[in-house]
Amino acid sequence: MVSKASARFSRIAPRKARMIADLVRGRDAAEAIQLLSFTQKSGAPILRKIIESAVANARQGGADVDSLFVSKAAVDKAPNKFNRRWRPRAMGRATRVTKGVSHIVIELSERK
Repeated sequence: MVSKASARFSRIAPRKARMIADLVRGRDAAEAIQLLSFTQKSGAPILRKIIESAVANARQGGADVDSLFVSKAAVDKAPNKFNRRWRPRAMGRATRVTKGVSHIVIELSERK
């Protein structure tokens, strides 16, 4: 059984979130949650919450929670249409300040 959870438009840069996703990919769900509890990165609480949500989704489906592992952890760049800001530059110009926004998808599967 595959359990899925996602967070869309998370206010974290994709590069920072991918670092944490690479850390937990392939690990058991309980081990990943434990690891993220003690990781001092800005994306750790966000990904921990998504994994806990995927575990809860699997529990609703009747899966064996002890045999779940992170089979897929994907982080994609989301459109930045909410935090549009401008910064003054030289010679009367202005440039857009880009803030990182991410779509994060976690899939848990059962080990055979």
